[in-house]
Amino acid sequence: MPYRLSNSILPLIALLAASPLAAQEANPSAAPQAKLPAIVVTEAVKRPLTDRIVATGTIRPVDEIQVQPLVEGLSVKQLNVDVGDEVKADQVLATLNDDALILQKSQYQANKAKAEASVAQYEAQVIEAEANQDDMVRRRDRTEKLSENGTSTVSQLEQANAQVQVARARLNAARQSVTVAQSDVRVIEAQLADVELQLARTGVKSPVDGVVSVKNAKVGAIASGNGDPLFTVIRDGAIELVADISETDIQKAKIGQKAVVAIAGGAKEVEGRVRLVSPTVDPTTRLGLVHVEIDADSGARAGMYGRASIIVEETEALALPLSAVTVGRQGATTRKVQDGVVKQAEIVTGFQDGGFIQVVSGIEAGDVVVAKAGAFVRDGDHITPVPEDKAATDKATENSQ
Repeated sequence: MPYRLSNSILPLIALLAASPLAAQEANPSAAPQAKLPAIVVTEAVKRPLTDRIVATGTIRPVDEIQVQPLVEGLSVKQLNVDVGDEVKADQVLATLNDDALILQKSQYQANKAKAEASVAQYEAQVIEAEANQDDMVRRRDRTEKLSENGTSTVSQLEQANAQVQVARARLNAARQSVTVAQSDVRVIEAQLADVELQLARTGVKSPVDGVVSVKNAKVGAIASGNGDPLFTVIRDGAIELVADISETDIQKAKIGQKAVVAIAGGAKEVEGRVRLVSPTVDPTTRLGLVHVEIDADSGARAGMYGRASIIVEETEALALPLSAVTVGRQGATTRKVQDGVVKQAEIVTGFQDGGFIQVVSGIEAGDVVVAKAGAFVRDGDHITPVPEDKAATDKATENSQ
């Protein structure tokens, strides 16, 4: 008896025959392909790069001059300047009381007049002694002639010779008195010169052009060179940023390099120049000092905090975003994309400028790399590259919706 399918099974068979699964089994080539992951990529291009050293520190005067009194023990009589005033070299900043010096000068002048009178008196004695000696010599000579003729005795001749020697001794003593008196005059003249110098120094002067930064002088106070300086003057008003930099960066810092300095609280940046690079590095902190001179008209003040970007080099070079580079023990690598296939490439990097890093070798301009090195792709993976600019545009569109 022939086998017959029931009427209820026939519609089920027809439905299975018409399903996609049955069609796929009947025609395997009609199966859809797997969708590749879309990965953002970027292009390696040449761009302007600047190698910078970033350093922070404090604004200080380039050179501070401490003004001390040159005369001890005198009180301050008058002050002529205040903090912040601009001064010139040899300008009188303060005046000391000179009453005691004036009195001392008068005493020395009187002593000088007395000494000069003594000199004149002794010179007169010299003239008298010379005349007396000449008279004694003539008398001796006459006595010698008389002695030769037999009209004078030997005793008289000896007496005449003794009188000559006495006259000669008196003349020498008178001349020595003149020398001593002249020495006294010179001593008093030196004392007078010293007093006059001290009187000239009662005007406390600035040795340089500059700006007064500190004033310790007070009217009535005794000025002393052993205490605090009466004034502190910033030479020419010059100021600088003294900043700490690492032992690696200090090797790149050179005198004369340009710098851009941002002052705390300032609305604008000011230009500067490296004036000095410390020849030593602190063995504990491994930091060295760099001095960046800035314009005194910048509005900066000593004691302010500042940040400097020292320009080491400006160039145009091949660069990649920092996010496209991975740095490990073996060096730096990036994921190069060619024909939709990821290939890891070893690169040699240079300096960093903001969000970009210089690429010295390993890739060429125009090469496409994965924009984010942390993306989940491996060497040999197939991807759908999405240019970075297009990805940014799509994201902006989504955010606006």
